[in-house]
Amino acid sequence: MSPSNPEKNQPSKSVKPKANSYPWYSPRIWHGMRMIAYLRLLARNNFAIHPLRIPMAFFAFLFSFFNSVMYFLQKLIYGQRAKEAELKQPMVFILGHWRSGTTYLHELMSLDERFTSPTTIQCFAPCHFMLLGSFFSRWFGFLMPSQRPMDNMIMGWSRPQEDEFALCALGIPSPYTRIAFPNRGNVNMQYLDMQGLTEDELSTWKAGLDNFIRMITIQENKPIILKSPTHTGRLKVLAEMYPDAKFIHIARNPYEVYSSTLRLWHTMDEVQGLQITKKDFDYGPYVFECMERMYEGHREGEQHVSDDRICRTSYEELVKDPVGEIQRIYQQLDLGDFENIREPLEETVAQSKSYKPNQHSLDDVTREEVETRWSFYFEKYGYEKESGQTSE
Repeated sequence: MSPSNPEKNQPSKSVKPKANSYPWYSPRIWHGMRMIAYLRLLARNNFAIHPLRIPMAFFAFLFSFFNSVMYFLQKLIYGQRAKEAELKQPMVFILGHWRSGTTYLHELMSLDERFTSPTTIQCFAPCHFMLLGSFFSRWFGFLMPSQRPMDNMIMGWSRPQEDEFALCALGIPSPYTRIAFPNRGNVNMQYLDMQGLTEDELSTWKAGLDNFIRMITIQENKPIILKSPTHTGRLKVLAEMYPDAKFIHIARNPYEVYSSTLRLWHTMDEVQGLQITKKDFDYGPYVFECMERMYEGHREGEQHVSDDRICRTSYEELVKDPVGEIQRIYQQLDLGDFENIREPLEETVAQSKSYKPNQHSLDDVTREEVETRWSFYFEKYGYEKESGQTSE
């Protein structure tokens, strides 16, 4: 992105977030936080809440007290069982940059009833989903919008969800805490590649994720399919934590990834932020840095994972032949009999043929910067540069 023209790549009118599609009463990440985690978040940012977001912040504070009480009860009742829970195999992690097709792949693979996936209620209410998850899912469905505000994907309490939201709500350090106060800069970037963490910080992060996974295990008693783009650069840590886990990495055309990720963060800040972003806010540097840090960690992690534990695919191949590509993944990772999922997969694919992804475009200056800074991604995953540049 050209430093001399910071507004060059602000989302155009055609991709402006549909803020109204995410009502004020719909769940936010902060609504699931414990009080101590929420107050720490506010204190670290000097309580710099925009006046128009004070009601959101106040509701989050009220919920945080409830979450704290329920967290204690859930831990008291299920804590020991979670520690002793036997994780079901094969556990699967879906990796890939934001907007590269991780959600679509997650949705398709979650059709296999032999597996389970973290749901929206589990990820947005990690403090009490064991106690009240079924109640909320049944009686409070009206709180959840029918579609995600950044694209046209379906939402719902029982839909597969990104486990990073649970970590964030539990107070585990996460890059997503940036969303609360976007004008104050990036935070927890080291958790994109797990570099520079102290032993205590790494142990705390591991314990938080592992406890969440074990809680889901004792509730569902099935192998888990997890999806979070933030896990992409954590490959080495995850492979060491779960020696029997399998990994699927999905790539996508870098131009589309960049454009769509700009929209993602613009939308997330619009509907989740406790601040209102400045009019000239430039997401470009953040998008570039996240990709570079994530894939630096990912490249290191690949050296510690055998080929029989990781499968690579692309959004283009998945969209071209969803059933065939999922079957290939199952065969390569030995995930069980594919015929058990074929019928629901074919039905879902047939129903989603009308889905149209958002269209994006880049100016010449930004396109060249994408090609230069993400040259490694073009080369590794076989994407051609429109300008005809060659990799160094």
